[in-house]
Amino acid sequence: MKKELSSKTEVLVRFNEADPLGIVWHGHYIRYFEDGREAFGNLHGLCYLDVFKQGFVIPVVSVQCDYKRSLRYGDTVIVETKYIPTEAAKMKFTYRLFKAATGELVATGSSVQVFLSKDDSVLQMSNPSFFEDWKKQHGQDQ
Repeated sequence: MKKELSSKTEVLVRFNEADPLGIVWHGHYIRYFEDGREAFGNLHGLCYLDVFKQGFVIPVVSVQCDYKRSLRYGDTVIVETKYIPTEAAKMKFTYRLFKAATGELVATGSSVQVFLSKDDSVLQMSNPSFFEDWKKQHGQDQ
C-alpha cells in the first residue's frame, strides 16, 4: 500500500487579489494551488528547482477547480495538497482550500503536470530516473 503524501500551508489573501467588493477573483484560487505545490515540494524534496537541476521542467497541462465559498481580502486560506500516485510520467495533485478562521471548505481542485526536457522541451514518455528514485524513497513505487 502506498503511503499518502500531503502538505498544508497557509496563505494570506492579499489586497491585489480582491475586487472592489473585497472578494477574491476566481483565478487566484489556481495561484493558491501553486502555493500548495511549492509547499509540498519543499516538504517532500521535490522543488521546482530540484526538477530543473535534473534537466526537466514540469508545466501544468490540466487544472480543475470547484468553487464552494468566496474568500475575501484579509482572510487566511489553508491549502491542503495531496500527491496522487500514477505510473505515467506525470505528477497529479488534489487540493482543498479552507478558510482558516472558520474551517469552511472554499474550493477543491486538481492539477496534472508533465515532464519536459528543459533544453528541447521533449515530452518524457517514461518517468525520469530521479523521479523514480523519489517515488521509491517516498513509498510511491509499485
